[in-house]
Amino acid sequence: MSNGDAKTAILQRIRAALAESGAAPLALDRRYDRRPLRGPGDVDRFTETVDEYRARVHRIDEPDIAATIAGLLAPGGHVVAPADLPRWWVDGLEVAFDDPADPLPIERLDEVDAVVTGCALGIAATGTIVLDGGTAQGRRALTLVPDHHICVVRADQVVDTVPQGFAALDPRRPLTFISGPSATSDIELNRVEGVHGPRTLDVLVIG
Repeated sequence: MSNGDAKTAILQRIRAALAESGAAPLALDRRYDRRPLRGPGDVDRFTETVDEYRARVHRIDEPDIAATIAGLLAPGGHVVAPADLPRWWVDGLEVAFDDPADPLPIERLDEVDAVVTGCALGIAATGTIVLDGGTAQGRRALTLVPDHHICVVRADQVVDTVPQGFAALDPRRPLTFISGPSATSDIELNRVEGVHGPRTLDVLVIG
């Protein structure tokens, strides 16, 4: 019996057993929490859940962005950023801007101390940051290759739930979901960081 035939047979037996039980099908509400936001999301909860993922959270005011970013780097630190990142965020730093028309080589991205980006939104319930390749976010490689990611999240970009997040996003865009620094575990649950992304994540929550 092929895998397809075996699957069909199993499903048929399950349907037959359910039919014999006489139980009425359970109606589930699939709308979940898709209500539009009324005001900003829960920024306090967002910072707490981000912190639980071992990311470093910094709640600051907008004028402090440049000084905070500089303080997260060693003297003379070299960063990379999307070409449309606000220049004043990285004022005084040595910066290589990644232009989509002339992208930096992967080897160059691997040499920098950090990447600085904005984001599309943050999700309070899960501490997740979402990038969609929009303004101040750049291409995927930009946030996957450098070992340190500094991400700026405005308070008005925070939503409360995952369904609200998906409702606010364009599914046709290249979506990247970030919940803490890159990490994985082997069969013995030994945590290894930096396997498929930055080992260090600093989140600057503005406002």
